[in-house]
Formats: sequence, structure tokens, C-alpha cells
Amino acid sequence: MNKEPYVTSFDVRFRDLDSMGHVNNAVYATYLEHARIKYYESLLDISLADVDTVIVHLEIDYIKSLQLGETVEVSLSISSIGTSSVTMEYVLTNGSEKVATAKTVQVLLDGKTGTSTPIPQEWRTLME
Repeated sequence: MNKEPYVTSFDVRFRDLDSMGHVNNAVYATYLEHARIKYYESLLDISLADVDTVIVHLEIDYIKSLQLGETVEVSLSISSIGTSSVTMEYVLTNGSEKVATAKTVQVLLDGKTGTSTPIPQEWRTLME
């Protein structure tokens, strides 16, 4: 698959924090979503809002907490492409230290039937 990961970054916002003062665990999934949005826009020149995909698997391993004022950098790599699914792996850092790793599997759907549909060859070529 892609040798070079797609990399983007986001500032940790006050609203991302929980009562303990660090980024809430659920917000990491939002960081992954933002990285996917930017990846689809950058590589495929399409808005993820215009693509019918669903997450069928999400796993996150937390290594170190993120704090207000930090920038989180998300590196996204495609690890496999199936007939209708794409597996993405992520490394999240605070600039100098790894703070989490993650993996998602999303499936492309036919918007009318709600059933899986093959990934277009053009996308597959660009992702590979």
C-alpha cells in the first residue's frame, strides 16, 4: 500500500477536554474522522460527505494523554483494500511523542440499497 502516510494536524481545543483536563477518549475518534476527511479531499478530490461509507471497525490504543495547547498530528496509512472495504491505520503524536495508534475499517455503501458496493478502480489506484 502507500509507502508515505498522509499527515495532518489539529490543535487541541478546550471543548476536547474532559473533567480530568486531558483530551477525552472519544475525541480521538473525531481526530481520526478529520484525518479521513482531509485524506479523501487531498487524494481523491472528493468530500467524504459525498461518499457513503460506514465504519465497521474501530480500535484505538492510548499511549499518552493530550493536553490543551498541544497540536495532535495524525499520520494515516492504507494497510489494505478489499472489494468494498478500506483499512486505515493511524499514528497520533503531539509533535514529539506517540500518543495513540488506531485502526479503522470502513465499507463503501450503495446509498440507495444500503448494501456494500465495490470500491471504484480509480480510488483503488490512487490509494495503492
